[in-house]
Amino acid sequence: MSVTTKTIERKGGDFLIRSTYAEDLFIPEEWNEEQRLIAQSCRDFLEKEVYPRLDRIDSMEQPELMPSLLKKCGGLGLLGTSIPEKYGGLEMDFNTNLLIAEALGSGHSFIVAFSAHTGIGTTPIVYFGTEEQKTKYLPGLASGEKLAAYCLTEPDAGSDVKAGKTKATLSTDKKNYLLNGQKMWISNGGFADILIVFARIEKDEELSAFIVEKDFEGITMNEEEKKMGIKGSSTRQIFFNDCRVPVENRLGERGKGFKMALNILNIGRIKLAAATLGGAKVGISKSIRYANERVQFGKSIGSFGIIKHKLGTMAAKLYAAESAVYRTGQRIENCFNELKEADRDAVLAKMKAVEEFAIECAILKVHSTEMADYVADEAVQIHGGMGFSADGPVERAYRDSRINRIFEGTNEINRMVCIDMLLKKGLQGQLDLMTPALQVQKELVSVPELSSNGDHGTLSCEKKIISNLKKTGLLVAGAAVQKLKAKLKEEQEILMHLADILIEVYLSESAVLRAEKSIHLNGEKESEAQVALARIYLYSALGIVTNAAREAIYAFSEGDEQRMLLLGIKRFTRVDPVNLKEARRKIADLMLKKNEYPF
Repeated sequence: MSVTTKTIERKGGDFLIRSTYAEDLFIPEEWNEEQRLIAQSCRDFLEKEVYPRLDRIDSMEQPELMPSLLKKCGGLGLLGTSIPEKYGGLEMDFNTNLLIAEALGSGHSFIVAFSAHTGIGTTPIVYFGTEEQKTKYLPGLASGEKLAAYCLTEPDAGSDVKAGKTKATLSTDKKNYLLNGQKMWISNGGFADILIVFARIEKDEELSAFIVEKDFEGITMNEEEKKMGIKGSSTRQIFFNDCRVPVENRLGERGKGFKMALNILNIGRIKLAAATLGGAKVGISKSIRYANERVQFGKSIGSFGIIKHKLGTMAAKLYAAESAVYRTGQRIENCFNELKEADRDAVLAKMKAVEEFAIECAILKVHSTEMADYVADEAVQIHGGMGFSADGPVERAYRDSRINRIFEGTNEINRMVCIDMLLKKGLQGQLDLMTPALQVQKELVSVPELSSNGDHGTLSCEKKIISNLKKTGLLVAGAAVQKLKAKLKEEQEILMHLADILIEVYLSESAVLRAEKSIHLNGEKESEAQVALARIYLYSALGIVTNAAREAIYAFSEGDEQRMLLLGIKRFTRVDPVNLKEARRKIADLMLKKNEYPF
């Protein structure tokens, strides 16, 4: 099938209904020297400035410590990498910004503060600010002279953002808005100079956004929240009592705050996914070193099969996540470049490009945060008693990781979001889901093809499996839509199963395509480990998809319809046996030899 680059880049969610080719992907093996140096400078910053101070950061006995670290980052240019050069930033491409998030991702509470400032705190002004607002605020935010926070969540408005009760009332002289309300769980709240605040103007149905300076009168806050993890990140409740905000500080159009919040959350989701990669890589490397050093029954525990099983599985989950994150980042960048070439405003083009791939951002947020939790949990298990000890090397990571499944919209919400957006694109004609879904239904009553598609490469069987997993998703989703119609949106359990199928299709395809491109770049011998990682992930994903598909079918069908659908699932998920034990051992042995996660 011949597909132009423009067709490829402009449709988020289309991975379910079209073939993707390895040559179209960006993979981490393609980082250039400048990007590698930037990432190394970030890791050096953690080694020098953050790791030696982790206990002091978590104690919060020195409130000025975190702001000082952020300001040092500003001095290195790391706070302005997504800010245009004319406002004091470096304006790096999307994937380089993701790489920076990854490289700083093992910084525990520091990465939370960094991300809150550079992402959700600064980005709204970059994307939605007027020229005057950008000129006034962005240079200070890029240098670290000013630090930012994002104020969206309220006591009665968490996942339900539109339920927010904070009000903005125009003053009698029409020069200011009087802001009244309460925000909670505000990262960087204790030291932020600039607050991005969402509120409803008078009787508007929709939210608007405002740039609020901490020195404006009428702002008070509670003490720092006591948290399970990320103890060193400032988290405050903030109260606005007739806080006077100049009318020129309204951010974006009136009543467009909800859409703004969603767009900013999309960026936050994929950047959070990137940050989890860095934390997971460090967690696996610590586990590898401990497995080499810890001796039981006369030999290192790394020689035991169950430890190799754990290490191999951890590595495969991380490999798939990394593959999908940078695949998506490049597609966003490519889409941005297309839109910009079409004479669209550059900033608006960036926003539209991210919005186009909102499905993938939600998928990445779910998978990567759950991957990071899995890695942290297994790291504790491999370390045994030392893993549970607060003096050990992984206990902090275990506690800190847990919040990621709640940040940027809970994983439950993101599961609902990704499948809801996909189905809406289909209903609105943005993606032709119906045609391939009907083709899959016809295939069920046809004689199975015995011939291959002509691809006899190393990963040809795996690519066929992925094609069948896509058919599985289309079969189940198509049947559910036909049976339940509008009621499907109320069946959250079924939507959850459909989302899990979608997630595993995207992640497994990303891993396989990355391994295939590695073969193209480096040859089969040099890519054996990558092929093993892709296979480990894919065959594990196969089980998840099969179970999710069956659970969904059980929930909405019965009788002959159910039997036909189950036969379809059996047909599309039937594979020859594969010895994953040897694949996991191969990966574990390689990592143990190198004494780190090397991919």
